[in-house]
Amino acid sequence: MIRHDFAGRTAVVTGGAQGLGLAVARHLAAGGARVALWDLDASLAEQAAAALGEGHLAVGMDVTDEAAVAEAAARTAAALGPASILVASAGIAGPNGRVVEYDPAAWRRIVEINLTGTFLCARALLPQMSAQGYGRVVLIASVAGKEGNPNAAAYSASKAGVIALAKSLGKEHAAENIAVNCVTPAAARTRIFEQMSEEHIAYMLSRIPRGRFLEPDEAASLIAWLCSEDNSFATGAVFDLSGGRATY
Repeated sequence: MIRHDFAGRTAVVTGGAQGLGLAVARHLAAGGARVALWDLDASLAEQAAAALGEGHLAVGMDVTDEAAVAEAAARTAAALGPASILVASAGIAGPNGRVVEYDPAAWRRIVEINLTGTFLCARALLPQMSAQGYGRVVLIASVAGKEGNPNAAAYSASKAGVIALAKSLGKEHAAENIAVNCVTPAAARTRIFEQMSEEHIAYMLSRIPRGRFLEPDEAASLIAWLCSEDNSFATGAVFDLSGGRATY
């Protein structure tokens, strides 16, 4: 693991209790960051925060609840100091199916968590970064947001929205030494696979020229750099983690 210097920084990782979010949290903590894990599963977040060591925080919350997000932001600042890093990793895949047969309630839930939840968390924490004149934000999108996966239109559309959100935010805050970028991973074998059909999982693997799924630590290495002071110029950008799948 390459360790970047995050000493004195407070980092928020949504969906940080497991999977990609937890891998990122470990990298940030290894660099000296005080990490707040925001996750719907409060018990799992507590276990993950304890495993990171002393000086970290678990916050059980729902990223789609505006009041809960505001409360989490205030609680984190009080316990660890104002946030200067946000990694928005909370998200769901939802069921697989064709658009003409898709449950509108499932569509709304996926967009609410993946896109609106990301918006609410950024909206709550960016003022803390603006006050410091420094910030690093990484939004976790997906290669599906670039290409559109069949039988996963809600997920694909929500992640396309995350890409556009990162581009807009990057431009809005560029003059404040706040970098906002996103990454577009191929699938990683985490618990999100439990929401997918075996057919869809096989389809995703077939699309990756590397011939395997992404490892969470591979993604965390790039994300940690994007969160660091070493990333002094890139903002509003999309960083590919698709194993050669993406064509742009």
